[in-house]
Amino acid sequence: MESEVDHLMETTDNVDENKNNDVDFVEDLENVGDKDEVKVKSKKRDRKEVNSRSPYWEHFEIFFCESDKVQKARCKYCRREVKADPKIHGTRSIQNQFASYKKKPQEVATNQARITLQPSKAGEKEAQIGTWKFDHNKLREALTYWLIVDELPFKTVENKGFRHFMSIACPMFTIPSRRTTTKDAYNMYMNEKVQLMSFMQQHCQRICITTDTWTSIQRVNYMCLTAHFIDDEWTLQKRILNFCLISGNKGEDVGKAVEKCLLDWKLDKIFTITVDNASSNDVAITYLQKKFDNWKTNVLGGKYLHMRCIAHIVKLIVQDGLKGKDKHVAISRIRGAVRYVRNSPARHKRFCEFVEIEKIDTKKLLSLDVLTRWNSTYLMLESAVSLKRAFDSYADTDLSYVNDLSKPPYDGIPLEFDWERASLLLKFLGHFYKLTLAISGSLYVTSNTVFHEISSVDMLLKHWLISDDFELSEMSRKMKDKFDKYWGSIEKMNMIFYYAVILDPRHKLEFIEFSFDIMYNEIMKCAMMKEKVKNGMQEMFYDYKLRYGIPGSPTASALGSTSFSKDSQSDNFMTSRTYLKDEFRKYKLGGKKEHVKSELEKYLGEDPEDCDESFDILQWWKVNSPRFPILSRMARDVLAVPVSTVASESTFSTGGRVLDAFRSSLSPRIVQSLVCAQDWLRMDSKPICVEEDLTEIETLEKGICFSFYFDVFKHTDHVLLFNQ
Repeated sequence: MESEVDHLMETTDNVDENKNNDVDFVEDLENVGDKDEVKVKSKKRDRKEVNSRSPYWEHFEIFFCESDKVQKARCKYCRREVKADPKIHGTRSIQNQFASYKKKPQEVATNQARITLQPSKAGEKEAQIGTWKFDHNKLREALTYWLIVDELPFKTVENKGFRHFMSIACPMFTIPSRRTTTKDAYNMYMNEKVQLMSFMQQHCQRICITTDTWTSIQRVNYMCLTAHFIDDEWTLQKRILNFCLISGNKGEDVGKAVEKCLLDWKLDKIFTITVDNASSNDVAITYLQKKFDNWKTNVLGGKYLHMRCIAHIVKLIVQDGLKGKDKHVAISRIRGAVRYVRNSPARHKRFCEFVEIEKIDTKKLLSLDVLTRWNSTYLMLESAVSLKRAFDSYADTDLSYVNDLSKPPYDGIPLEFDWERASLLLKFLGHFYKLTLAISGSLYVTSNTVFHEISSVDMLLKHWLISDDFELSEMSRKMKDKFDKYWGSIEKMNMIFYYAVILDPRHKLEFIEFSFDIMYNEIMKCAMMKEKVKNGMQEMFYDYKLRYGIPGSPTASALGSTSFSKDSQSDNFMTSRTYLKDEFRKYKLGGKKEHVKSELEKYLGEDPEDCDESFDILQWWKVNSPRFPILSRMARDVLAVPVSTVASESTFSTGGRVLDAFRSSLSPRIVQSLVCAQDWLRMDSKPICVEEDLTEIETLEKGICFSFYFDVFKHTDHVLLFNQ
């Protein structure tokens, strides 16, 4: 018995000395019957798990097998399972498995980072030093990012070529199936959505939305909802919120779909909604205005909520001028010549040879127009006029060119008079084309330029109305009638356009007054319009003043909110001094109350900034927001207003590529996740370009057969920019 006690005490001392285990012993010696026994009661804490020191464990996943009742390890590369209980099997089994795998990594240790050289930006020669180490999860995330951003089908991960490439580039990576990749893409979309929701709730004051509908190749109606806002750093942001299924194109259906999306995103502070001129959209806006009134988030009761798409109005104006454009012989003949050359690869190749012979320095190629899209007619005429000498040379050598164009349905070859008419028409339509480009941007402020463009169009139409050319004069008359229908008076326009000009430090109120005097000859009408703009601007300013006025601030003091402490003698003394000063001012003013200028009056009283092309209006307001705290909040909302639905419509091109003929089985939920996630992940600084597809086709033409890219151009839908 004594030997057992001595041995137990010696063990306890050793444990205390090494301090490896925190063990508390309580010794209790008892004599039980004839047996001499020591009963030791001990209470042990949970032992800290010791990490495996063998580097081979880095290449295996440990799990417990319920069927075999033993711990196993699964190889990360070949997925083979071996028994791997450290107490029973040790590390011999995993070493043998790792040694038998032919595609094992060259180095066993994968937790050590390696130095890499990567270009800082695409196309730059400068390299950037970084570190890299194998991480299976990050590789899967990068694979999902690649598929979403580059609009690749999920089956790419199962293609033989891709698997061969990955086996050479990174044999340690286990390529997931397309079903797993689909789940990863949706999870990435949900994670990005949570981050974007948090960002908008913290850094967004109000949002302006654009919406439009689209019918996919599945014959399914989709609605795109895009948010525009200026964040706390005075950066204009554009994000696609939803690309969702919609039951129908009726106004009430659209309104309910927009309401559902806003509730899902927890957004209720809506400033404007930009839509096209469809009658169903009027019903949708009326429905949403009532909802926002119930939410009590409307500015001035939703007075400026409805914003009509300027690009769509321009389209209607130009289409009225080009109605019956088959009667324009010059356009019809040039269209026939372009179609004749483009209908055959051999003809087009020969035509390109004449372009080189004539040494025509242009990158424009012949493009066919779409009768329902005036901008495509403009681009067709622009490219054809620049290649006029090549057409003349081609006509001298190809007899079929003259004979075929002389027969129906063609109207003959273009004559010199036709080319002159086309050049004149290009100058006329060029103003509307540039206008559409200017208002279609989504990366810069557009609301402050609309009034400039509208006033210039009005002056242009008045100039062409008195032209000696009867055809152009008649076109101008039709376009002026449509112009007056939407922009003929101040009551027909959204007043936000005027407020945006006033909030532009380069123009302010003087520019609007000057433009009214030029556009309208009636003195009484000009005075009435000027007064209405001033009153509307003041009304909105005081609405923002009530919403965002902070007690104790200079703005709140202007409203007469002054508080004094009654408990402090110093406060009473300051109050008496202030009282005497106020009384003295009243005495000097003859008893009249002194007028305290508001922020708006101070802003308008300052001299305008210089009209410099490099002037950044958002940066100016960011710097001057401390001086104009309320007015800057107003500018933050007004300048974020999109004046066209191009941002939503351009998304349909992405939708068309995602839902092509080979991916028409994608569910609406996956389509939405791909379209939205791509927009959020890209965060492109690349502006929307009208001629994006045309440029791609010009590049393809240098090395690809004509018959191939002709079909691509024929079916491309990227000139949908000016509203379908």
